[in-house]
Amino acid sequence: MTPHVEPDPQAGAAVKAADRAHVFHSWSAQGLIDPLAVAGAEGSYFWDYDGNRYLDFTSGLVYTNIGYQHPRVVAAIQEQAAKLTTFAPAFAIDVRSEAARLIAERTPGDLNKIFFTNGGAEAVENAVRMARLHTGRHKVLSAFRSYHGATSTAINLTGDPRRWASDTGTAGVARFWAPFLYRSAFYAENEQQECERALQHLEDTIAFEGPQNIAAIILETVPGTAGIMVPPPGYLAGVRAICDAYGIVFVLDEVMAGFGRTGTWFAAEQFGVVPDLMTFAKGVNSGYVPLGGVAISEEIAATFETRPYPGGLTYSGHPLACAAAVATIQVMEDEKVVEHAARIGETVLGPGLRELAERHPSVGEVRGMGAFWALDLVKNKETREPLVPYNASGAANAPMAAFGAEAKKHGLWPFINMNRTHAVPACNVSEAEAKEGLAALDAALSVADEHTV
Repeated sequence: MTPHVEPDPQAGAAVKAADRAHVFHSWSAQGLIDPLAVAGAEGSYFWDYDGNRYLDFTSGLVYTNIGYQHPRVVAAIQEQAAKLTTFAPAFAIDVRSEAARLIAERTPGDLNKIFFTNGGAEAVENAVRMARLHTGRHKVLSAFRSYHGATSTAINLTGDPRRWASDTGTAGVARFWAPFLYRSAFYAENEQQECERALQHLEDTIAFEGPQNIAAIILETVPGTAGIMVPPPGYLAGVRAICDAYGIVFVLDEVMAGFGRTGTWFAAEQFGVVPDLMTFAKGVNSGYVPLGGVAISEEIAATFETRPYPGGLTYSGHPLACAAAVATIQVMEDEKVVEHAARIGETVLGPGLRELAERHPSVGEVRGMGAFWALDLVKNKETREPLVPYNASGAANAPMAAFGAEAKKHGLWPFINMNRTHAVPACNVSEAEAKEGLAALDAALSVADEHTV
């Protein structure tokens, strides 16, 4: 594949100048960033105005699950725009109903009602609101090493440093440690110990927070940005049992892990659990038009059968977004994208990343499933000291910055967070593309290796 436009550095400079003059970027010190001007994208690749092409191992922000510019989804958006571009959410619209039906058919258990939002953070906001109204309780438990969004409640639920500047301390949130054997908070020696001790810790937390006060426990089924920590066998089932015992609503956040990313439609399938509420976004339509939502159990939906639900959004179930979702789900079915993600993880990404770990002293652990993987980079494999300190920036983050720069030199756009790099390509990435990405990671890890001891 080659760029669809001739290199045009002058045009790129104009795009960048306009960006710098007027665009305020998220999560950034505005004067310290230098955004790449992107000229186009297709499939697993994008390119800049200088003609440099990159294999995208980030899937945008882990959402282009079927790659960029899939022609069937583009056509569906165009057709819907010609038919009915937008309409208010209080009406029954064919494409909105069809998107809800297709999603509900794929959610686990009785999650058969769909409340549409514009994205994942709003989905979390509304899921928590539903749980609080359903139970009549206010407190919510969430995990450290989590990310749930940047709106008010969602950012307070988040368990990473992005919360700190906005944490009010009064949002009714208490946090706990979820299982993560590689950096165990419980001094566990194996997955069974980690699972048992993490569940005991959660139950102890509930006891001290007062179970009668707790509306919900929210967990990412497989934590994403925090490091793709696949939970040990039995953990999510244990959380489900704890929630049942105390009348607590169990919310699974599948904004990143859903729609094929882990090799099943939803990651909950991998662990045999059915939550009361499940949030989604990103991969539902490969991010082509903003869309998210909450899948709701029959019991919680019944709470609002004659009692109005006090929440809504102007663009809830936007026709263009829903048309993109319908087309994306159909593409994933017809092209067996979910099955492909499982297979590429089992046969290429997983084995390839583990082989890199054997050869590179900077790789402490490989974690993941499907098209959802992380490399935990360390200074020393024995001590497991992270390659850079927690939440490092500036000079302290130099080793990871050097790793990222080297990856880009080899045509790979990496996903980097703290001391980790994630391998999260499109779920339909080809075997050849996956191997191309692994080769680029191999070269970049040699730079990371220079910072080991």
